[in-house]
Amino acid sequence: MSQPQSDIQSEHDIPTAVASASPTSTYRLQLRPEFPFAAAEAAVPHLASLGVSHLHLSPVLEAVPGSAHGYDVTDHSRVRAELGGESGLRSLGAAARAHGLGLVLDIVPNHMAVPTPLRLNRPLWEVLREGPHSPYARWFDIDWEAGGGQVLLPVLAGPAESCEPKADGEVLRYGEQEFPLREGSAGLDPAGLAAAQWYRPAWWREARTSLNYRRFFTISELIGVRVEDPEVFTATHAKVLELVRDGVVEGLRIDHVDGLADPEGYLRRLRAAVGEGCWVVVEKILARDERLPSGWPVAGTTGYDALHRVDGVLTDPAGAAELAVRYEELTATPSWERTAEACARQVLTRDLAAELAALERRAGPELSGAVRELLVAYPVYRPYPGEPEPAPEARERAAAVVGAGAVDGVRELLLRDPAFAARFAQTSAALRAKSLEDRAFYRYAPLLSATEVGGDPGRPAVPVAEFHAYCAALERDWPRSGTVLSTHDTKRSADVRARISVLSQAPDAMGPLGGGPDAQLAWVARQTAVGLGPVAGAAPRLAGALLKAVREAALHTSWTERDQAYEAGVAGYAPDGVDLPPELAEAARANLLGMTLLHLAMPGVPEVYQGAETEYRALVDPDNRSPAVFPREALARLDAGAAAEGPAEEKLALTAALLRLRRDRPELFTGYRPLEARGPAAEHCLAFARSDRLVVVATRLSHRLAGAGGWRGTVLALPAGRWSPAVDGAGPPPYAGEAALAELLAARPVALLIREE
Repeated sequence: MSQPQSDIQSEHDIPTAVASASPTSTYRLQLRPEFPFAAAEAAVPHLASLGVSHLHLSPVLEAVPGSAHGYDVTDHSRVRAELGGESGLRSLGAAARAHGLGLVLDIVPNHMAVPTPLRLNRPLWEVLREGPHSPYARWFDIDWEAGGGQVLLPVLAGPAESCEPKADGEVLRYGEQEFPLREGSAGLDPAGLAAAQWYRPAWWREARTSLNYRRFFTISELIGVRVEDPEVFTATHAKVLELVRDGVVEGLRIDHVDGLADPEGYLRRLRAAVGEGCWVVVEKILARDERLPSGWPVAGTTGYDALHRVDGVLTDPAGAAELAVRYEELTATPSWERTAEACARQVLTRDLAAELAALERRAGPELSGAVRELLVAYPVYRPYPGEPEPAPEARERAAAVVGAGAVDGVRELLLRDPAFAARFAQTSAALRAKSLEDRAFYRYAPLLSATEVGGDPGRPAVPVAEFHAYCAALERDWPRSGTVLSTHDTKRSADVRARISVLSQAPDAMGPLGGGPDAQLAWVARQTAVGLGPVAGAAPRLAGALLKAVREAALHTSWTERDQAYEAGVAGYAPDGVDLPPELAEAARANLLGMTLLHLAMPGVPEVYQGAETEYRALVDPDNRSPAVFPREALARLDAGAAAEGPAEEKLALTAALLRLRRDRPELFTGYRPLEARGPAAEHCLAFARSDRLVVVATRLSHRLAGAGGWRGTVLALPAGRWSPAVDGAGPPPYAGEAALAELLAARPVALLIREE
């Protein structure tokens, strides 16, 4: 999986598969019944004026009624009626094209909903009615043998014994719930009626140990789809491919590609179906030293790897380490490595017990321990077909526990049994996601800005040299890859993280944590409150985020084993609105603008999350999935010549300037060359050139910089030519040869310079 860190290069060749037109930037819109296609269409003029080239829409196919996200697909053949149906989507596409914008769709190949009512998912309904001989049986990963010939359906609120089944026409009723009735079984007594079906309705708690279908992570309401089957691919992608062929859609985001049995095989089939002109990126969480498989016919990832680098390069390593020491002592939390391993073991043996049992049955008792240890030790999300050998570090760690012979036995099984290898890989991906992002990130929280998807809480800071090497490799290998800072899945928006990250420069600003017996929760509450700040509605938003945090951490309560007495006290840990003192507020401003500049100017295709063109403070979902608020009036005022007032308008002005440059002069955003500062404060300057015609300058660790006396004569060496500011706020132009950073960054902590022709 892992490949060596690439050397810095300034030139690149675009791979043939993605050489066609692709977005210069995207803007993510979260569609839901309260924000349908018509609302998105009304926003098109503003978004076109902002400078984006494409609108990125959350899933648009038919989903569970009322769904606020759309990832719970029920029917691949129809565009969701609650959003305005296919006519609404095509109208939005036409309005977008009239303003020079394209559409990118988020599609969900890995899973479908197990909805209420069940009949909404017709393929699943038919499988439940007709069993393994149904023409739809090939759609789903069901282990019929493990279920004794029945599919376990963990959909009942209590034990099945408390609810007698009754035949009613063509359905079987358990209380208010309906299930398909197997032909010829209607006249049986209740016991025989239940036993005769191709499914067994069960209490939802049985899913943990007895589930016999593949699901999305640990969510039994989402059943895995065997999209590797050509017929299933054709059936589930027909509508999306029609929209691509008709020119309504120009790009696709592939949700959770690691859930698929053969991601590369799927992507090759998709590429053949959509042609070379469609921009395709995959939601793929890369470990820090991992690289996207080079053979995948995609433009790149959705960009969490970029998020980690931008956050990390603006994080102070010394202060982050100091916070970690304080946190571990105060909360008695083990180190990150020990926390992550403990969470992996807990999730694998409890939350994913059914998935583990399926692998162990196939491997046999003599290899079951090695299967478990390899999964726990795996350093990245998963292996892929063609490279099924366990990662060397995983083999070494597992062998230390169960012996090399057992590990070699699993290796041989992976090589000779493709079905086992696929399920091992899919389980590994689910384990990484649930044990790291949805548990360990909530248990280990010295610096909450580092506990983000794709992040590394044990190594939160990214050295400048590593940032430059990453950007150069991105430009060379995946120049059209997506990059993000805020998404519908981030636990805290970029601007919340910008404020929290300041604590790495000033650990003493954590301040008193307040009362209460739970020091870990008090720490998390304090940092969350610092990140959100004294905004409208802060108290209930904080309380909601903290309640989710304690359930995910599963230290005192959890989603499935709730301690109501403990949960009743959680809201009391949420402090009143916490603002930063002036000197730290200025550091947060530097982070906010620096993150914005780096993200929009670095290699890749940047995505702006809805509303995040201005200052956008949001916590974990559902807080970050609320209907968008667009700064139309503020942008119009800035375009009319008004000066930007405050960080929110500064960010809006910077965002619009960069997006418009990307759209109008894309040739500026090619190549990548680090620039070096000279002087006592050189480490606080992060600068690079694109195409040798655009210079990007950001301030790192501005609070530490101020405490050390400022720039003190530090200068930035510029490429040849005369350079003028591309955004108002830089020091007096033009510059040539070098620029004094105290002058260049006198008004704002960032600068964007364009070479005069």
